[in-house]
Amino acid sequence: MRLSRECQWNVLNAAITLGGKRERRAKRLKELRGACRYLGFGLWLPAPGGLEKVSAVTRVSDPRLWAEHVALIAGLLRKRRPQAVFFPNDLDWHSAHIGAHWLVMDALARVEGLSCYLVETEYWGQMAWPNLLVEYSVKDVADLVAAVSFHAGEIKRNPYHLRLPAWMHDNVRRGAERVGGQGRPAPAFDFAQLFRLRRWNSGRMEACCEGGRVLPASTSPDVIFSP
Repeated sequence: MRLSRECQWNVLNAAITLGGKRERRAKRLKELRGACRYLGFGLWLPAPGGLEKVSAVTRVSDPRLWAEHVALIAGLLRKRRPQAVFFPNDLDWHSAHIGAHWLVMDALARVEGLSCYLVETEYWGQMAWPNLLVEYSVKDVADLVAAVSFHAGEIKRNPYHLRLPAWMHDNVRRGAERVGGQGRPAPAFDFAQLFRLRRWNSGRMEACCEGGRVLPASTSPDVIFSP
């Protein structure tokens, strides 16, 4: 969101799945469109109802279906040539999140000459080695809470929007030492998100943010993605 607002990046949400409940998919798509519209994000669907069976199990047990999924994501990467790709980390617990991780990694390997930043996220499962802590302002958090509230069906069973600020508080607690270094004082802000940043360079993975990086709201996120 900060890249979109502060640096005028064009952000495209690739909705790989719309959930496991077929009867909810049409409503979930409507809710997602509302959230993306509110944040000013674009939206791309690889298939009308999202992709089926996106999981690490499918990657092994049904290589034909998996190859079809990979081809769709590779086609998007080939067409858009993104500067950065945000996707779940490989330990994010939820089967679809882990599946999305491997779908992106396999698709990257099929796109020749693509160089971009890879930004791994966490939600259900914490990353082993985050290296980037990004501050969010109170307004940023308020807007994210409002965007999540568009997902009415999901927050009926779990009020994700109300718990988002607490999650971002805890990211500051963990990130102070996981990113800043053991024994380091906490940064002087209240809300943040943890990421793992690396660079994909024409088929090779390269390290970024050696030693970890804390990005306060006063610093443009463009500095992270400078060549």
